[in-house]
Amino acid sequence: MEAGLADYHVEAEIDSQPSCWRQAAERLPGVREALPRDGERVAVFGCGTSLYMAKAYAALREAKGLGVTDAFAASELPPGREREYDRHVAITRSGTTTEVLRAIERLPETAATTAITAVPDAPIPAGTRTVVLEFADERSVVQTRFATSALALLRASLGDPVPDADATRALGERLTPEWLEAEQITFLGRGWTVGLADEAALKAREAAQLWTESYPAMEYRHGPISIAQPGRLTWMFGPAPDGLAEDVAAAGAAYAASDLDPMAHLIVAQRLAVARARARGLDPDRPRSLTRSVVLP
Repeated sequence: MEAGLADYHVEAEIDSQPSCWRQAAERLPGVREALPRDGERVAVFGCGTSLYMAKAYAALREAKGLGVTDAFAASELPPGREREYDRHVAITRSGTTTEVLRAIERLPETAATTAITAVPDAPIPAGTRTVVLEFADERSVVQTRFATSALALLRASLGDPVPDADATRALGERLTPEWLEAEQITFLGRGWTVGLADEAALKAREAAQLWTESYPAMEYRHGPISIAQPGRLTWMFGPAPDGLAEDVAAAGAAYAASDLDPMAHLIVAQRLAVARARARGLDPDRPRSLTRSVVLP
């Protein structure tokens, strides 16, 4: 931290993620019955950052062969298809987002429904099982630790170890000048990390008002690579397709990849978003036009 610069809640929240991930995994035995069981057909939904965590979880669960898992924006939960799923899972930090609450209310009373939230007294509709990660709640409008803690819990439920050591390492990773000065960033993922790429792009847009895009990595050469050039950055979450780094280099753009667990690599992207906000004189705790929760009339 440079002398004279204000402290932001989001920075402390980013730094707390190794501890929060451990706490999320430790919470698993007490909430296991509220989470999807192997073989169940599951719909998982949320808005914004929570949607991208839903996408990551859905792809990871299906890749492990544990059951059909579909992710939806809460506003796009398909009407009339509720009975196709054995369980619905909502991810909502505040528990007050209108689209999420309306989606839950539309579900049949007999539906097995779980909400993962950070607020113990959130107005979740009656009959919904609630998993509360109160230790991961945030004061910043920008979501960081709640989202990754929810995903850490869900990954733990699938048998994944908590990558808290990688998370700690991510907090000390150097942010290179090429990253700090890039005029445009494209984030890429494969499988479950596509959701992480979407979330990284959202973080940089929210906090620093940057021009960011996100795609499945194999789609990058089907058009998006056309904007790669010197002064821009392509960032890969997880193993890259063969030849991708070379193609980015040939276009003149910088390339970022890591051997960190992809969820820990997201921490580096969060830190970059905050650093870019600082450089532009923006308050990353209070992004333009955003509030902690979208509550509609």
